[in-house]
Amino acid sequence: MDSKDIKNEKEQHFEYIVSACLCGEKTRYDSKISVSEKIKKLVDEGKAIMVCPEVSGGMSVPRLPCEIKNNRVFNTASEDKTYYFVNGAAKILETAKKYGIKKAILKEKSPSCGSRHIYDGTFSGTLIQGEGLTTRLLRMNGIEVISNEDFEKEV
Repeated sequence: MDSKDIKNEKEQHFEYIVSACLCGEKTRYDSKISVSEKIKKLVDEGKAIMVCPEVSGGMSVPRLPCEIKNNRVFNTASEDKTYYFVNGAAKILETAKKYGIKKAILKEKSPSCGSRHIYDGTFSGTLIQGEGLTTRLLRMNGIEVISNEDFEKEV
């Protein structure tokens, strides 16, 4: 392959940021692998770049589940992990700005990436209307965020 055939990452034009956990990357809190073929195809075609705010923010894999309660993020051991989520969100915003990305497809229900629903902070499996920290920051900066669930429904 000729070097001119390989696009420099800085020259690459990505349309979307997508949650890495939806593309088979081992970034979920529980280390489970999940693949959305429709979303992974965007990455494979060079239209999307994979991100994980929680890993970018310094969280390990696996890690204890986290939920938002009173605008803070806590794990099941009641440890405040807000710093990692805020740090990760800032890094994802930086990536979006670097590549001029204006759309994101993120994992619904996540305390980072949820766009319509998140868990209520009681670790009881109860969903409430709300958004994750990364979604909130991206939207505050003019980036459209849709959930993986909504994207999967689109034709």
